[in-house]
Amino acid sequence: MKVLRARVYDKFQKEAQDEYAENRKAAVGTGDRSERIRTYNFPQSRVTDHRIGLTLQKLEQILQGNLNEIIDQLIVEEQAKMMEHTSE
Repeated sequence: MKVLRARVYDKFQKEAQDEYAENRKAAVGTGDRSERIRTYNFPQSRVTDHRIGLTLQKLEQILQGNLNEIIDQLIVEEQAKMMEHTSE
């Protein structure tokens, strides 16, 4: 019984570790350029947040710390995803 218990424990432990590793790998990403979050275009005074597809022509204001418009849109997008997830 001890051997069986040890093997079952090892199996569940390995599954938990594999799941954790998979979730971590998905969260960390590869660092590729395609995984960028935000692009700052200085010649056109443009900021684009690629997570939500938001483009603003307010680079100077954003660099001064006025991120309210971006944050508000991110909150709206997150709430929409949460509602979509709960309705499933």
